[in-house]
Amino acid sequence: MATDDARTDTGSVYDYVVVGAGSAGSAVAARLSEDPGCRVALLEAGPVDRNPLIHIPAAFSELFESKLDWAYRTVNQPKLGGRRIYWPRGRMLGGSSSINAMMWVTGFAADYAEWAQAAGPQWGPDAIAAALRRVEAFTAAPDGTEHGATGPVLVEDLRSPHPLTARFLQACTSLGIPGTQTAVTQHEGRRWSAADAYLKPARSRPNLVVHTGALATRVLFHDRRATGVRYLDGRRVGSVAARREVILCGGTINTPQLLMLSGIGPGEHLRQRGVKIVADLPEVGRNLRDHLASGVVVKTKDAKSLISGRTPAGFARYLTRRQGPLSSNVAEAYLFTASRDGLEQPDLEVLFAPVAFLDEGLTRPKEHGYTISAVVQKPRSHGTITLSTLDPTSAPNIDPAYLSDPDGADYATLARGIALCEKIAAAPELAPYSDGYMLLPGMSGEELAEASIRRYAQTLYHPVGTCRMGSDQGSVVDPELRVRGIEGLRVADASVMPAIIRGHTNAPSIVIGEKAAELVKDAERAARKA
Repeated sequence: MATDDARTDTGSVYDYVVVGAGSAGSAVAARLSEDPGCRVALLEAGPVDRNPLIHIPAAFSELFESKLDWAYRTVNQPKLGGRRIYWPRGRMLGGSSSINAMMWVTGFAADYAEWAQAAGPQWGPDAIAAALRRVEAFTAAPDGTEHGATGPVLVEDLRSPHPLTARFLQACTSLGIPGTQTAVTQHEGRRWSAADAYLKPARSRPNLVVHTGALATRVLFHDRRATGVRYLDGRRVGSVAARREVILCGGTINTPQLLMLSGIGPGEHLRQRGVKIVADLPEVGRNLRDHLASGVVVKTKDAKSLISGRTPAGFARYLTRRQGPLSSNVAEAYLFTASRDGLEQPDLEVLFAPVAFLDEGLTRPKEHGYTISAVVQKPRSHGTITLSTLDPTSAPNIDPAYLSDPDGADYATLARGIALCEKIAAAPELAPYSDGYMLLPGMSGEELAEASIRRYAQTLYHPVGTCRMGSDQGSVVDPELRVRGIEGLRVADASVMPAIIRGHTNAPSIVIGEKAAELVKDAERAARKA
């Protein structure tokens, strides 16, 4: 993987220019560069993934608000006490797959049936399942089923699950809602990011050039055809040209921002900010959905938490054997369930972490504890990404509009989920280790749910949908991921998801990257035959 100094690359010409080296972008760039006859440029705003904390699984929150994190904040959320919610996003090779909790939770068939309804059977359950089999490589399938053995994304069981995690799973079983120990994107106890899976094996290809520290600032056009990308490297402006296509993989926040800065988006919004309109696409930045989480944090007695790994012995155990608390992904177990009768599919996920997760992960706990959180899976509330300024180095306005659905269904679902968290914590399997709530002590029931949501609810880091894919003319991209009204421009990241899944978004984001590369290759083969 040649990593050139971006400042020397002004005016270079490639067949494909890929923007963003995250979960999808790593897959796109690596797959396209498999053809030695084409040249691929990959632009990444952040640095290479050398920081050792990236690769120690339990250390991911140490990267929060660092130079490796976009460290976004939402606008004030009226339903969450007026707070600005912290949204970490990876800003390095691997993107958010280099800063996430490594959970490989791929969603339900019903989720992809929704995608098929929006964008055709090539995005349906069977097609996504087949793509996942090509992507995955389980070292030990956690559910006993057969999975792909040769895919680039390595997935394994936790090497040293915490004893409280087993207690949580036993409690869930006794309550009639069995849970699952998390399968993780790790290799022998070390994080396995999209950069590990895709970019590092491609490093020797001379036709793949990766520019780190290159912030894409504008897509370049000629007669409504994408011809390249302008970027900022420090204080210097550079550009790369694309003979065939530009593929945007910046994610649910950065991709719509770049499109709008480039003149593609809601016409009135762009005119108000003085942006010359290239294509008036009203849904760019719309349809933003995210998983909102809240629950209980319990002090423990007679049980140490993951903070015990922050000792010389804990580091020695990890560095010598890749075991112990530092090999944990933190969210070690989960379950899916329906919060009320009459639902055909789950509307809640419940997560268990054998550590006190405080202040959106920004405060290091000093006491031993554990966290049980409920997550709304199919939120009705939806928000927007809009331009705050024309400065591409500034964050856009992020408004997920949490709990804004008019009938209050999202709040009611989350409140029922918190009640379930209370019930699990009080189960005989966990209760002996409880020394009361670390947050909101003495509260329970509706009072606890209200306070937990307003004061502590946070993102589960799964924003999607701001460049919605669909067969309808109102969608931002068509089922081939082509931006409507523009030639030579595609989007391939979580922003194209037409509906949020029940699960976690890293796996389907990688699948979107894989499928995008195939779509591009198919288009090139068709062009050669024409």
